[in-house]
Parts: sequence; C-alpha cells; structure tokens
Amino acid sequence: MSKEIVGLKIGASQLAAARVSQNGSAELLQVAAGELVPGVVQGGEVRDVEALAEALKEFFREHKLPKKNVRVGVASNRIGVRTIEIAGILDPRRVANAVRFRAQEVLPIPLEEAVLDYQVLSESVDAEGQPTKKVLLVVAYRDLIDALASACRQAGLKLAGIDLEAFALLRALMPAAAGAEERSALVAVTIGSERSTLAVSEGLTCEYTRVLDWGGSSLTGSIARALGVDPEVAERIKHGLSLEGDGVPDGLTSEQATQARDALQLALQSFARELVSSLQFYQSQPNSRGIRELVLAGGTAKLDGLAAVLERFIGVAVRVGDPLAGVNARKLRNASADPSLTVAIGLGMGR
Repeated sequence: MSKEIVGLKIGASQLAAARVSQNGSAELLQVAAGELVPGVVQGGEVRDVEALAEALKEFFREHKLPKKNVRVGVASNRIGVRTIEIAGILDPRRVANAVRFRAQEVLPIPLEEAVLDYQVLSESVDAEGQPTKKVLLVVAYRDLIDALASACRQAGLKLAGIDLEAFALLRALMPAAAGAEERSALVAVTIGSERSTLAVSEGLTCEYTRVLDWGGSSLTGSIARALGVDPEVAERIKHGLSLEGDGVPDGLTSEQATQARDALQLALQSFARELVSSLQFYQSQPNSRGIRELVLAGGTAKLDGLAAVLERFIGVAVRVGDPLAGVNARKLRNASADPSLTVAIGLGMGR
C-alpha cells in the first residue's frame, strides 16, 4: 500500500510543503507555500513556539494539507553530523552503545543535552578480519528539537519524523547524479532567506554538511545600502535584475541598475568565498572526492544569472537543480520546477 508523507520546510520567511505518495516510487501530489512572519524562526531555530503553531494551523487549513505523517526539516549550526567507523561489534545493542561513546569523542555537544540518531551506511571486513560498520551520526541540541516538535504538536500535526534539510536536499536532487563518475561528488546548496545549507554526497550518502550564515537577505541588504532604499524596495529590485544582462528594471535609471548589479556581485563574492572554504575543508578529509558540480536550490536560486556568476567565482560547474527530478509529478496540474520547494519535496520523499 502507498504511504503519503507531507514534507514541511520551515524557513525564516516562508513555509513550504510537499505531499508525496510512496509506492515503489515517489509521486508528488501537492505543493504549497506561504509567508511566515519574520522573527518566528531565526537561525534555523524556533523563537516563538505559539506563533509558529498558529501559522502552521492556518497554513495547513488554507491549503487543505493532511496533518498526519508530517516530516519536518531542521538546519542549524547546533546540529553535528559525522561519519564514523565501528569495528569488531555485531550485536545491535552494543553498536548503539559504541555509537554513543564515539559521539562524545567526535561531536562538541554534551549527550545529556542532545538528541542522537544514527544510521549504518555499510558493513565490511577490515584487513584483520574484523567486521567494520560505517555509521552516519547526527546529534542535535534537545531544546532545538523540542521547540520544533512542540510547535507542530500544538498545530495538531502528527510527525512521522524530523530530518536534516541537508539530507532532504540531496534526496530531491540525487537523481541528477545518475551515471556520474565514480570518484566525483555532488555538492548541493539551498539558499534560504537568512542561511544556506551545503551538502556533499558521493552518490549514496551525505558525506559532509554545513550551515552558512548567508542568505538571500544579504543580497537585498547590499542593494538597499547601494541605492539608499528600504529593504522592501530593494527586494523588488533584486527580483527584477539579471546578473548577466544589462537590462534596467522599471523605476530605475541605467546608473542605478548598474549600482545594484555591482552590489549583488560584491555580495556574491563573499558567499563564494564561504563556499570555497567549505569545499576545501571537505576535500582535506580522508577519502574525499573531486567536486563534479554544484547544484543550487532555494528561492534565491531563481535570481537570473546567479549560477553563471557563482561558477566564475568558484571555478566549478554550477547549475540550478530540478526539484522534480526524483518524483513523478504527472498528477499535479501545472507543476513547476520551483527551486524553493526542493527541500520540502525531499522531506516528502523520506520514509
């Protein structure tokens, strides 16, 4: 029997949901998006549980979304992800104990304040004949998870699980890696309003992830400062500009358009340096792979010319990902490949 999951992404400025049916393959049945009042969620964490609960109630009611089997995403610098190896242990209960012991060594979060989860990625035998398990370990501060779960519970939502946005991002975009070279890695970046999430996969699992304190609002702020306008006006200007062309949006002079475009380029240079630093750190790790390409998601990915500019700054191929690559969307009327829905769709694809 098919199972429906509602993937829910809670951003700083937007709620996004994707209802996905799982029956051997993923079928996208419904998508929805709506604004969220600023300040309710900041830095990937819930600051006002009651306000978020009310917003979720209204959002699910307005879009007639099912309230059961909801999988919500999290992305915060207060979440640690590591890949570890456990050798010489077969008993699942002893594996769990070993993982908790190793977690204290490799992650800077006290276990008494944390929620821990892990998944065995692969099993093999080392040179000495010892069974070895490669384990993906995730640890998050308990208060972060509790606040999110509390808001969902107050909204009447029945959670099927809480997942990392990085995992959902790769899940949605992974089909684009089919047929890739064996020794190359896919880098996916979703650019939110306040923050961006970077995830690296070798084609099967998430090898590395990082949350960057940089988002589309950084671009808006750069335009506002360059032109001396308020953020609302700067946001409209941003959406009307092309980074690659020389067009002049309505209401601007040619000189103002050039100033705004230069401001965007300067802000993107800062973002590119953050990305390069993250990729260099990943490639300094043992068994890391060469970077094949960088795939963009998130609402800011719709900015015309963004991929081409980042490609020049970073030096690897950059493209905007297709959030529909891993789902069948034939039953969804007027389905569009909106990159702001990528994480929600990936969450809906989870089990």
